[in-house]
Amino acid sequence: MNFEHLNALKELLSSPKRIAIIPHKNPDGDAIGSTLALWHYLQLKGHEATVISPNDYPKFLKWMPGANEILNFERENTESKECIKQAEVIFTLDFNHLGRVGQMTENLESAEATFVMVDHHQQPSDYAKIMYSDVAMSSTCEMVYKLISLLGDVEVINAEMANCIYTGIMTDTGSFKFKATTSDTHRVIADLMDKGAENTEIHHRIYDTNSPSRLHLLGCALENMVILEEFSTAYTTLSQEELDRYNYQKGDTEGLVNYGLTLEGIRFAVIFIENKEEGILKISFRSVGDFSVNDFARNHFEGGGHTNAAGGKSNKNISETTAYFKSLLPRYQKELTQ
Repeated sequence: MNFEHLNALKELLSSPKRIAIIPHKNPDGDAIGSTLALWHYLQLKGHEATVISPNDYPKFLKWMPGANEILNFERENTESKECIKQAEVIFTLDFNHLGRVGQMTENLESAEATFVMVDHHQQPSDYAKIMYSDVAMSSTCEMVYKLISLLGDVEVINAEMANCIYTGIMTDTGSFKFKATTSDTHRVIADLMDKGAENTEIHHRIYDTNSPSRLHLLGCALENMVILEEFSTAYTTLSQEELDRYNYQKGDTEGLVNYGLTLEGIRFAVIFIENKEEGILKISFRSVGDFSVNDFARNHFEGGGHTNAAGGKSNKNISETTAYFKSLLPRYQKELTQ
């Protein structure tokens, strides 16, 4: 974070403010962890802060300290809109384009608050007056830890904040195995544990609480997997009918895309998930090495993200979308197989 923006943030927070904290639509562990950690911090510093999620989020994240205080924009629409309207400051965390908040976009675009962006995705837009953007960071949660440190308050991080921050770093780094996990990341994790983060319990709550229906859905996804050895690629699909058959709950498809990368020789993995309610296919892309799924998603599927993890969408059906996807691979064969 540059000196000018840091000083502007310090000045902004020097007196109590009404603050709204916003994650992206379909928030994951990093989005919920970072917004709740910041919420705890701002409350501690005397601000009137509220987290407003664009929609619901997975049950396996609802144990997190403060989660019961999050407003759901879809369910608590009137209260959420009023909170945004009254906010003097709006923090947006774990996204860098207002289009990532779904139905909330119009409300944020018309808000008169000062916007503060904290995010680690590539190619940020310029809606925020104060920006903390760092694509080299493992997660937005690690950025929140660094931000609190830059504000001179690392010592106020308590066990509740530590548990939220640890959760986001752990989930966004694939349990500390992704390339963005640095020695600094591990030093942050060590300090969080010293401050009360319950690492074993967090891992259990996130990864070891499967339902029978989710395991059956995993089996279905693995059964549907297609392996394209000539392109070092594996992809799988889940139709709305299959989601309904296995009683899909929000969060049940989290991490399924990564199974393709466990195959020897596979460098590019994709999952296509039908969403009849929104009329789209939601797509997750993962890669290992230097192949940029961020570029691939931006160029072909209205998406983006990180070099090795990105998302996108398609308005076509599964068969049409996968056919189009496969038609793209020959032009990337050299990158994928060299």
